[in-house]
Amino acid sequence: MNPESTVRAAVGTSLLEDFSLEMTGKDVPKLEEARDSIPEGTRINITFLGNENLEMRLEAARAVKRLGFVPVPHISARRLGSRADFEQFLAGLRDDGTSGNVFVVGGDPAQPEGPYSDSLSLIGTGLLQEYGVRHVGISGYPEGHPEIDGGALWSALQDKHTALVTQPLEGCVITQFGFDVDPVLAWVEQVRGRGIALPIRIGVPGPAGVRRLMSYAARFGVGTSASVVKKYGFSLSNLMGTAGPDRFLRDLATAYDPARHGDLKIHFYTFGGLKATSDWAARFRKDSLA
Repeated sequence: MNPESTVRAAVGTSLLEDFSLEMTGKDVPKLEEARDSIPEGTRINITFLGNENLEMRLEAARAVKRLGFVPVPHISARRLGSRADFEQFLAGLRDDGTSGNVFVVGGDPAQPEGPYSDSLSLIGTGLLQEYGVRHVGISGYPEGHPEIDGGALWSALQDKHTALVTQPLEGCVITQFGFDVDPVLAWVEQVRGRGIALPIRIGVPGPAGVRRLMSYAARFGVGTSASVVKKYGFSLSNLMGTAGPDRFLRDLATAYDPARHGDLKIHFYTFGGLKATSDWAARFRKDSLA
């Protein structure tokens, strides 16, 4: 098999096998529209936004399960007003049979709305497994975080890994999205060098408008230099255009070495475009295997 065919096969099988998607509580109609193009059993993360209420979050998890996918509800530590709020959410998920998989994150508020300041504090309560959680996703930031020191990010990742192993709970790391493969894989190697063997889902932006991509990138401190933007395949001068992750995934497949990087999968940030992303992934995987 020639090198180009090897890359296509890697993209089509290993990296795009068992990819995951992200949606909000308001995206249930969009999920129903996209259902036929999403593989059965796909993990679908459900964000925990400040403008959504408990019932909306629970209904989204129920819808994901009803449509044949695996719900992964997010739990935002700093948005929980009390331990009772935390338990109420977990109890609702348990009662609906949707508590098996969750993703814990600190969340956007600068000041906690209750007793939990970060995702480690949620893991440390012991409540997750008490309410039926078996698998916990945690965050990774290959290009850092605009408001958190790099050393603190590494300490937090290691502490969360230790907490999951100690509980014990299964887990994975889901990274923030990026446009440049090089810092992502360099970060993955550092993760492995620190003894963290959890599967890593590399965050990738699904096909979306350039303006929206740039807005999210600026918010999360993702590198968007002119060279990176050109490499990704869109123009800053054409903010009305759209871009897909084709180049990123091909570059990732070229550089991916399981011996060095371990278990990698793809996590798509859909920006509300569930059908566009799932249709794109199906076409791209088919073309890669052709």
